[in-house]
Amino acid sequence: MIPRRRVLQLAAAATLLPPAAAHAAPTTPRGTVTDLGPASVTTPLGNADFAGSVLYAGTRGLAPNVVGSYDLGQDTVTAHFDIPTGIGIWAMCAVGTDIYVATHGQSDLYRLDTVTSQVTKVGSYPWPYIWNIASSPDGKVYLAISDPGRVIEYDPVTGTSRDLGEIVPGEAYARSVAADETTVYIGIGPHAHLIAIDRATGAKTEILPAELAARDFVASMHISDTHLAAGISSNGEALLLSKATPAEHRVIAVTGEKYITSVLLHGDHLYFAGRPSGMLYRTPIVGGDVEPLGVPQPEAATHRLLSHDGKVYGVQDGAVFVFDPATRTLDFVNLVQRGFKAAPEQPMSVHSDGRRVYVGGKGGADIHDPTAGTRTRLGIPGEPKTALTVKDTTYLGVYTQGLLYAHRPGQESATLLGKTGNQQDRPRDLAYDHATGLIAMSTQPEPGQLNGALTLHSPRTGEWTTYRGVVPRQSPYAVVCHAGVVYLGTNIQEGLGLPPATTTARLAAFDLRRRKLLWQVEPVAGAAVIPGLAYSCGSLYGITSSGWVFQYDVSRRRVTRTVRAGTKGSDLHVVDGIAYSTDGNAVYAIDLETFTVTSFVGGLAGEWFGGEPKLGVDPRGAALFAVKGRNLVRIEL
Repeated sequence: MIPRRRVLQLAAAATLLPPAAAHAAPTTPRGTVTDLGPASVTTPLGNADFAGSVLYAGTRGLAPNVVGSYDLGQDTVTAHFDIPTGIGIWAMCAVGTDIYVATHGQSDLYRLDTVTSQVTKVGSYPWPYIWNIASSPDGKVYLAISDPGRVIEYDPVTGTSRDLGEIVPGEAYARSVAADETTVYIGIGPHAHLIAIDRATGAKTEILPAELAARDFVASMHISDTHLAAGISSNGEALLLSKATPAEHRVIAVTGEKYITSVLLHGDHLYFAGRPSGMLYRTPIVGGDVEPLGVPQPEAATHRLLSHDGKVYGVQDGAVFVFDPATRTLDFVNLVQRGFKAAPEQPMSVHSDGRRVYVGGKGGADIHDPTAGTRTRLGIPGEPKTALTVKDTTYLGVYTQGLLYAHRPGQESATLLGKTGNQQDRPRDLAYDHATGLIAMSTQPEPGQLNGALTLHSPRTGEWTTYRGVVPRQSPYAVVCHAGVVYLGTNIQEGLGLPPATTTARLAAFDLRRRKLLWQVEPVAGAAVIPGLAYSCGSLYGITSSGWVFQYDVSRRRVTRTVRAGTKGSDLHVVDGIAYSTDGNAVYAIDLETFTVTSFVGGLAGEWFGGEPKLGVDPRGAALFAVKGRNLVRIEL
């Protein structure tokens, strides 16, 4: 039987904080919910296009999402247009004076009439994502849709949609699209294909060069009268081929880049943007060297490259950059400073260092100081999915590329410590082991790739070691450390778009000194994910994605008790013999003596990105932190 007292890992966690973090126990009653205001406020852009001299840019993750009109002549954002459905805008294109806007989460197509300023929904589709759209010279709109990867043709004249079908059977994503008078070109993933569809007959032809057949995605695309350009993931390559004779092609590889996020054929050059560097490049279409032109914003993703009035425009989160080929100048334009409104987004993570609360989202994290009543923005080119504080440093696991950043209070920026590599993508959890001084980070691989990884980092020595496939054909998810052992809860999903090869999530133990897997078990039959783990008094406590909580006796190597807490699992924190988790709407308390569940706080209706609820804990056990709607709340313990 477990005594009702502060459990070992929370007592240890308190030692990670500087002495100034200690304070008296709160007098506010248990379960009191205090609203701390919007959790994360930002302006994440997803796409844009021109109508005349106005750039129309769409947001993602806001409620509602908006299209803002940036007038180049006035150098200001003059209007915003609400897009009421979907969780984000990834796709936009122009047809005459109309701007077409496509959403994801709920796949809808809107027409923004820039003359009358009217927004009209013109299409709605049963698949979850519209990745991209493009218009043909005769004014039809083509939608690249997932899942599965397929193409829809929308005719603005008749107002009707035509399904061109699944492009490559078994492939989940149609990621990029372009169209001319005769052909629609579709970029596919997670196993790369480039398909040319005859608009008259519907015949499909594979035109991806053989040397790129093993790549992940044809992720971005642009066409001219004579050429097609594409960004290929995930080896930092751009493809340039002749539309008339696709066998005549160039593959342009850039050292140090992993993704070519956008491409543009403009004048005599192919322009493309790389990541992780954030560099803008160009190369002559007829052949020649690759020329780096500059980094508008380090490590930032360029969602779209556009040409207007002889210049090249790049769309990034909250900003555009402008390259003038005539003068070779590169300018950065902050759209928020020019009136583009910021709004609360769907957050992705929440973490307390004892005084401050980090809320991760698109392009960084908001840092709340509840005592001072302040909120500041920590810009990071990516999405902080998880965080951990050790002494006076907070570590953030950032998507993409499985990055680890470090931030200390008062610093204006975070420092990049390392990249997981090994085709890893999404950090899932972080934990610290006192016995070895190691930080453990779990990651999920890139779309279509096998085997997640466990990465170990030593803040003292700088060691950075990645163990891919530590639990074969699964992705480590939840992580907790104790006495030189890291315990892992897994996800049966490897890279997105890849069917799971296993049926049940595992609980595993990895020795941090000998660097070897000690054991692995399947604690709950049929569980797809174990998103939360905690260690207390010789037992591991875990929760599955469907809300089943289990106790695992480490010495006896068996599950001793199970109970259900809601219908969805998340982070699991233990304070004074009680475990807490949330399904996004309620916070559940699991008494570890009786193994009974009560609803501790309800009515949160948290709007988490991707529907993945999170729960933070004050490391001294004074409070929990969650999201109510899109606001950060403190829950007294």
